[in-house]
Amino acid sequence: MNMQMPSRFEKQLEGLYTNILNLTSVIEQVIATSIKAFMNQDATLAKGVTENKKEITNLVNLVEGDAMRILLLQSPVASDLRYLTTVLKVVTELERIGAQARDICSIVIDLSKQKFHKQQITIPLMAETTTKMVKSGIECFINKDVKLAKIVIDMDDEIDAMFAKAKGNMIEKIREHPEYTDQAIFLLMVAKYFEKIGDHAVNIAEWAIFCKTGEKKNVRLI
Repeated sequence: MNMQMPSRFEKQLEGLYTNILNLTSVIEQVIATSIKAFMNQDATLAKGVTENKKEITNLVNLVEGDAMRILLLQSPVASDLRYLTTVLKVVTELERIGAQARDICSIVIDLSKQKFHKQQITIPLMAETTTKMVKSGIECFINKDVKLAKIVIDMDDEIDAMFAKAKGNMIEKIREHPEYTDQAIFLLMVAKYFEKIGDHAVNIAEWAIFCKTGEKKNVRLI
């Protein structure tokens, strides 16, 4: 049987794909851990997230290096060029998501010895929604799923509304219980970080659409 061996280009793409999957897996785990740390006010879990920057950085460097080498040495065209461009953009968004998760955990450490004045409802909902957005954003990028990408983009209004509600709740808390002002500000920062994570997920979805169609926000790029 005459079986065609994979080309060097195909092998490079396979290696890039493997490293992307490793990076996305780590990012999803970091988000899940940061949420668990927040919900349980677990400083130990939070510290683990704040200390894993090196792992994410190493994976980001691997993916960026793979993509740049293919771009420079293989001169890809059409869909392959769009894919590699998308990879470089998405990697930046994933790295920023990891940074936001670390920021949340830094606040968890600061608040770990304080009992929350009021049961948190809106922020956990934001955490749940942004988790869905990130997972779906990664999925639509991996599978070049335009339909799913549009669903992620539409979820942005939902997360923005939740942040507005969280902000209103914190302002009310400060007015009624000024002694909890510092805690309220910290919690509002957590809500803002989840909103930013949602924004990064939307960006990933928009780049997934570009990867498939060559268009971003209805503008033809490639």
